[in-house]
Amino acid sequence: MIKALIFDFDGLILDTEGPVYQSWEELYRSHGLEFTIDLYAEVLGTTDTTFDLMAHLQEQTGREIDTRSVEARRRARELAMIAERPVLPGIEAYLQAARQMELGLGVASSSSCDWVNGHLKRLGLLENFQCIVGSDDVDRTKPDPALFLKALDCLGAGPKEAVVFEDSPRGIEAANRAGIFCVAVPNPLSRQLDLSHADLRLDSLEDLPLRDLLGRVEFHWNGRAS
Repeated sequence: MIKALIFDFDGLILDTEGPVYQSWEELYRSHGLEFTIDLYAEVLGTTDTTFDLMAHLQEQTGREIDTRSVEARRRARELAMIAERPVLPGIEAYLQAARQMELGLGVASSSSCDWVNGHLKRLGLLENFQCIVGSDDVDRTKPDPALFLKALDCLGAGPKEAVVFEDSPRGIEAANRAGIFCVAVPNPLSRQLDLSHADLRLDSLEDLPLRDLLGRVEFHWNGRAS
C-alpha cells in the first residue's frame, strides 16, 4: 500500500531548468561558444559536483572574465525567466488527488530549502507538503539517496510505500539507490537525456491519473514478490 509521494522540485514541479539552461546558453554564445545539453548535464540535478560552468567558460575563452559581475547578470536573467513560469502540467491535480487519498506529500531537492520553500509559497503550493528536504539537510545530494531516505523518514514510509517523481538522471539514480519506485517525468531539457533507469516514464503527469499510477506501482511490487 502506497503511503507517500515524494517530488523533486526543479524541472518537475516548476521548470527552473529551462531558464537556467537558457541563461547559460546566452552567456556562452555572447563569448562565441556553444553551450550544449551534455555540458549542462554535468551540473543537472545535483550540487554534489566539482564541475564549474563559469570556470569552464573562462578556460574556453582563454582570457580573464569578471566572473562576479557576469554571474550576477546571468543569475538575474535566470530568476526573471523563472518568475514567469507556471506550475508544470498535472502537478496540482496529483496533489489534490493525493490529499483526497490521505497520502503523505514531500519534496526532496538538491536545491536549498529556502529556494524550494520560497517558490512553493509563491506558487501557492507550500501547504500541500508535510516534508521539504533540501541540500541543507544532507551531506550529499543526488545521486546519493540521502535526500529520499530522509524524506521517507519524515513521512513515516518505507521504500516500498512511496513513489518518487523525478526528471533527471541523477535523481532517478538516487531513487533507485533508495529502493523507491521512480516515475520519470522529463521536461524539454531532460527529455534529451537517458532516463531509462526509471521504473515508469510519463511525458506528463496529465497522461495518467494518480489512482491508475498507484495501481501500476502496486502491481510492480506484487509481481516482484511473487
